[in-house]
Amino acid sequence: MANCGAGHTALMVAERSIIWFRRDLRVHDHPALAHAGREGREVVPVFVLDPALVRPSGAPRLAFMYRSLRALDASLGGRLVVRHGDPAAVIPRLASEAEADEVVVTRDYAPYGRARDTAVASALAHAGVQFAGKGTPYAVAPGTVVKADGTPYAVFTPFSRAWRDVGWPQPLIDTVDNVALHRVRGLTDDGIPDDPSIDCELPPATEPAAHEQWESFVADGLDHYASRRNEPGVAGTSRISPYLRWGQVHPRQLLSDLGDSRSHDTFRTEIAWREFYADVLFHQPDTARRNLQHKLDSMELDDDAEAGARFVAWAEGRTGYPIVDAGMRQLLATGWMHNRVRMITASFLVKDLHLPWQWGARHFMRHLVDGDLASNQHGWQWTAGTGTDAAPYFRVFNPISQGRKFDPDGDYVRRWAGDAEAAVDVHEPRDPIVDHAVERAEALRRYQQATGR
Repeated sequence: MANCGAGHTALMVAERSIIWFRRDLRVHDHPALAHAGREGREVVPVFVLDPALVRPSGAPRLAFMYRSLRALDASLGGRLVVRHGDPAAVIPRLASEAEADEVVVTRDYAPYGRARDTAVASALAHAGVQFAGKGTPYAVAPGTVVKADGTPYAVFTPFSRAWRDVGWPQPLIDTVDNVALHRVRGLTDDGIPDDPSIDCELPPATEPAAHEQWESFVADGLDHYASRRNEPGVAGTSRISPYLRWGQVHPRQLLSDLGDSRSHDTFRTEIAWREFYADVLFHQPDTARRNLQHKLDSMELDDDAEAGARFVAWAEGRTGYPIVDAGMRQLLATGWMHNRVRMITASFLVKDLHLPWQWGARHFMRHLVDGDLASNQHGWQWTAGTGTDAAPYFRVFNPISQGRKFDPDGDYVRRWAGDAEAAVDVHEPRDPIVDHAVERAEALRRYQQATGR
């Protein structure tokens, strides 16, 4: 009779899922969370602070992530379990402690994330626990958009047309209110670390703040996006990128609000660029570190002590070129930089200073709150001329003319490079570390030497 009673009790235990959050720190329009809570299953929400991702992150990124986790925990009624360590060991152990028969995630398409998830799924399988990937951080999952012959696109324009044709689902109506969140008694929590010391002014790191930012942009900025997005001195961009990176908002939520006007279509195209770069990295994961265009592997680059000193001057905003210095100082002060200025500062590093694009990409990923591996690395490769653009190396941004064109009143430079305030022409270099005209010619010489063109 005792055995029969124990068996009856076991049958009454609810099925239990772990929802493992990564770059999807929201509780609404969340397919993985909805799947975990299907048919009344108990759901244990989890986040793992992975040393492999924490170590290379700078203080602004960590602070924004920790604040995002606190906000997520509040949205989950204080039920988020945070563990520190290698997910391949942490998640299977946690599944055992929580008596969960399933771990659900939003799929990850980046090189490290895919390898990590394979290791976790293998460890869980040995324990008889299912590993389920549901949803994607993108409107269209990387690997979905292919040519008629099944091969991936290498050029943006045809990719973007096919991407639009594939389309994306509408946002889910709510999620968390329909989920039975559960905190297992006795389950330990390593806690969310205190914010590191920062001098940055970061945006609020919450899901409601993401939607407030987007709604404000839709009301006041979206209709002027096509004409104002390249001007760093005005509020012409959405500033939604940190929330996309950490998943407080999903791109399909933004896309569902877009119409057919020129500005709306321009914004849609910017989302397509983000998804194109994710697709390129998915198919060619080594491009996170290596040139996509191998013909430029022989390009002569500077990497001696003098090059290191020039890199530090660039990173600290001490090049003598106002628009470059303004951008680098904005990055240090806010954990963000205007996209036009990202291109200008990147071009200066690789074309004027002749330094490896990987140095700059690493610096950006350390400091940018919105740093996304695919967009960051391939944005740098586009500027360096080693990436997806067909013939970009001849594009050498002139930091003086770029400043005059896109910051004509000097508002951006005066704000972030205040030492230019007294100048008659705020975009004129002051004690520049290099001569742009000389270095442009040198960059083209090196290109010709490497390619024979």
